[in-house]
Amino acid sequence: MARAGHAAGLTAVVLLVTVVLTVTAAQAFSLDDVAARAAKLAAAPYQKPNESLPRTIKALNYDRFRDIRFRPDRALWRDAKLPFEIMFFHRGWFYEDRVAIHEVAGGSVREIPFDPDAFDYGQNKLDREEMRGLGFAGFRIHFPLNTPAYKDEALVFLGASYFRGLGRGQRFGLSARALAIDTAESSGEEFPRFVEFWIERPRPTAKELVVYALLDSPRATGAYRFVLKPGVSTAVDVDARLFLRKNVAKLGLAPLTSMFFFSPNQRSAREDYRPRVHDSDGLSIHASTNEWLWRPLVNPKRLLVTSFTLTDPVGFGLMQRERSFGQYQDLEARYDLRPSAWIEPKAAWGPGKVELVQIPVPDETNDNIVAYWVPDRQPKPGEPFAYGYRLLWQKDREVRPPMAWVRETRRGRGYTKTDDGSTELHVDFDGPAISKLPATAAVDATVWIDANGEILERHTVRNDVTGGWRFVVRFRRFDRAKPVELRAQLTHGNEVLSETWSYILPPE
Repeated sequence: MARAGHAAGLTAVVLLVTVVLTVTAAQAFSLDDVAARAAKLAAAPYQKPNESLPRTIKALNYDRFRDIRFRPDRALWRDAKLPFEIMFFHRGWFYEDRVAIHEVAGGSVREIPFDPDAFDYGQNKLDREEMRGLGFAGFRIHFPLNTPAYKDEALVFLGASYFRGLGRGQRFGLSARALAIDTAESSGEEFPRFVEFWIERPRPTAKELVVYALLDSPRATGAYRFVLKPGVSTAVDVDARLFLRKNVAKLGLAPLTSMFFFSPNQRSAREDYRPRVHDSDGLSIHASTNEWLWRPLVNPKRLLVTSFTLTDPVGFGLMQRERSFGQYQDLEARYDLRPSAWIEPKAAWGPGKVELVQIPVPDETNDNIVAYWVPDRQPKPGEPFAYGYRLLWQKDREVRPPMAWVRETRRGRGYTKTDDGSTELHVDFDGPAISKLPATAAVDATVWIDANGEILERHTVRNDVTGGWRFVVRFRRFDRAKPVELRAQLTHGNEVLSETWSYILPPE
């Protein structure tokens, strides 16, 4: 009996050890591991990367660098026929820094080695032996978004802490970043960068993919977990833990970066066959008070920074609301297919502000719009700071207010017989709250203008073409060297029908 009892006890121990080992293997790598590395980095002085490129690579211009392409047949997991595949970017041009990339599979971690034979160098005459051990600049994740027969790009990590996603039927446009530090500050902006990635090998039936990333910069480190869920609207769930080395003037969480050149809200200063050129046409905010706000974007003549103070935002994003190709007429850029990006905090973010930075640009080749959340309370150096949010790349199912929203803002000089220097704005609203109203409904607008302007005329009229309503306001600005701000909402009696249109006319 004693021997039998000992055997039973031994079996129980073996089973327990087996369970423990299984759990340990399943949880061999997690955000905790990356956070531990980020905390250790933050406790030490910043080390600037010092991995020089071969001179032959540094000498490549934009067109010659673009001639270097990853070979699709060498994609990670292609032979295993998994639902996701990974392809890699070569270092060079703007993307000189090396990032280490690992695969996490079966409880083990292995670094993915760089192999120059995995790249097609096109017309470039380069010594492949010189490329051995060069390392990657970033990677892109492929998934069958639009058809089961082809794996499209769904998410790309390339450059600093930038990443871009796509949903079904979308083309790449605006970007997201992991973190913004001192954006638009006179001291200059700091750009943290991802230095290392870990990608979990997915199951054969997986619909999502997990990526971990380690961030580093002179004043901050961070650990990130991204869960990619491709679809009509592609979702990326982000969990982050930050550690500051030093104090920063302004911490920007969940930053979005986009481009606005011109639109009917601000027409092109030069002849252009296109009616509008932008990746995003407005900033949308959903406050915890259930107010929705819409700020049309502009291309100012000098730096313009504005903000919206609130507590526990429900969401915010840079949106591309205009979806008609006829409003863009660009067959190559297809701005009509570029996604909106919407941020939804996972928990209460407390008091702070959504800040919008608009930078003057002479053309469409540079991003000039940045939006992010600035918390009132910033962590102290060495203090862990955790937060999370969901990022949605949208086109066909965009987040919009449940009542009525701004469809378009058009700007021009005041419609008078003689030019009196006034400005006129026509704002079209659409949505269920107003489309169900009869044409004879008494729809009005509550309007506010700041001290640098006066309203000369205003009225609302039904738009018989769209079924919505149009608000028209003509106003005069007193000091053209200063901005003027206006706000308006459509109302029906005591009922608020629309989001708040919040417009700023930049200084001249």
